[in-house]
Amino acid sequence: MAATAAFSVVFLSASEGRCDDQDDIRVLKEEMRRLQAKVRILEAKQAKPQTAAPRGQVPQSAGGTPTQNGAQPTAPVQPTPIATPFAITLPDNHKHNSAINLRSSSPAAITQTAVDSLPPILTIGGVSLTLGGFIELSNIYRDKNMTSGPATAWGSTPYFNDPNAHTSEYRISGQLTRLSALAKGEIDDHRTLGGYIEADFGGAAGTANSYQISGYNARIRQAYMSYDDNEMGFHFIAGQAWSLATNYTKALLPRQEQVPPVVDNNQIPGIVFTRVPQMRLVKDFDQKYWIGLSAEESQANYAFSPTTASGDVLPPAFGSAGGTRVVYNNAGGVLLNSLTRYSFDAAPDIILKGAANTSFGHYEVFGLGRWFRSLALPYGSPSLSTKTVFAGGIGAGTTIPIMSKLDFTGNILVGKGIGRYGPSLIPDATFNADGSPSPIPELIASIGFIGHPRDDLLLYAYGGIETAKGRTYFGPGNAENGYGANNLNLAGCNIVFATCNAQLQTLTSFTLGGWWHMLKGRYGSLMSGLQYTYIHKYAFAGNNGTGQVLRPNTEGNTLYVTFRYFPFQ
Repeated sequence: MAATAAFSVVFLSASEGRCDDQDDIRVLKEEMRRLQAKVRILEAKQAKPQTAAPRGQVPQSAGGTPTQNGAQPTAPVQPTPIATPFAITLPDNHKHNSAINLRSSSPAAITQTAVDSLPPILTIGGVSLTLGGFIELSNIYRDKNMTSGPATAWGSTPYFNDPNAHTSEYRISGQLTRLSALAKGEIDDHRTLGGYIEADFGGAAGTANSYQISGYNARIRQAYMSYDDNEMGFHFIAGQAWSLATNYTKALLPRQEQVPPVVDNNQIPGIVFTRVPQMRLVKDFDQKYWIGLSAEESQANYAFSPTTASGDVLPPAFGSAGGTRVVYNNAGGVLLNSLTRYSFDAAPDIILKGAANTSFGHYEVFGLGRWFRSLALPYGSPSLSTKTVFAGGIGAGTTIPIMSKLDFTGNILVGKGIGRYGPSLIPDATFNADGSPSPIPELIASIGFIGHPRDDLLLYAYGGIETAKGRTYFGPGNAENGYGANNLNLAGCNIVFATCNAQLQTLTSFTLGGWWHMLKGRYGSLMSGLQYTYIHKYAFAGNNGTGQVLRPNTEGNTLYVTFRYFPFQ
């Protein structure tokens, strides 16, 4: 075939010449794409015989225009893949412009993988496939030992009684190395099907260790399918993705989340997020106003003082003859983690959000609804009863360009039973005396400033807070039971190796960091990041055993030095 021969000549000429001149490379690639398109058109004509239009329909020409009476109509020519199973698509990257955009308030290359700004590497039938990701090495220093990898459990920062509070730790890890793939197929000019998967190596099975080989497990970060109808303004996703409660830079579509460009895989205190399986429907109005509804996987984190495991008896309420036995979670079963407890979930978390894109920023408000469930066996009763309680909250978020090189972002969520939506994981709920869940009131909020002094430099500063109120009931001897009890003896919190029963009330944080785009070209991109985070953790007040008020608190300092290689950017 003439086109094939011409394609071969161009390819061989490029190979033998090994020309480094970028203009020649651009011309060669354009010629290869032109010839490939010509081959597809010719094969489409051969594969599709001419057909008459259905009765009552005006015959159309190949270009979509009506034919004259008596003329032989032809079927519209649709680009089809060439005969081989897949065809390599050569992107026009002769200028080596990196897909890493550090002028964004949440650069997708850092927070996710920026696949939407990359060209597809191949097509399979009518589906294009784009790869993304990076290789990472993180150096982590904490002034208090938490025996954690590149994800800090902020709420677990040890108090003075814990020996780990008296020593620092250094970790080096490649677990946040990330790989992704985006598949997209166009149904027509305005409808698209897609699928996105993103994974890292943040899993740690029973065989994972750091003695000789740091063999940690791949895990799903995101995996979802999507349908977009840009003409009607409808968008649907199903799968694991960032929660609709997460702040967004624009719209309410996946891969456009306003995620802080931080290194720590647990974000920073005060950020509202989860990343869970969900079904989401979004409607846009001229790409300016958006409304979305999402049903997302629910899990509840319970806490109670004194410590009460699932199946144990709660302390009786004042004046009661005996306590209620309560069951609220189970160990994981088939395809779940047997070492993790899973709560009873009556329904998915429901999130309804509205957003607006304006000339001066992006604004959004949302509502969150949750259901908590337990099984209770009252004292002296022969039968269990199901206790289901509704809770939730309201939230808002914004991203505002203050000036050309400085952005402001903020988010807030206030309500009851919302603890899982904050990185500090303050408990969602405790229990009433009758065994029913008692959602804990909480506030989660943060603000951030993101600067872009140069195209290759990103700077950021964030402050955040997560704080809760107590939910208790009185038992015999006027003792408080539940979460946030303020009559606990907390003297042990200031004695090494002693027992500390303090319950987390408030955690504040400050983070300062930046990214430097060191190298970029046809060989990819190299970036380095530096981040410092300070946190202050406060417990609910108790006493020191002699009647004096005691409120345990502790501080933590974390420093990251990170390197990332982006082969696709």
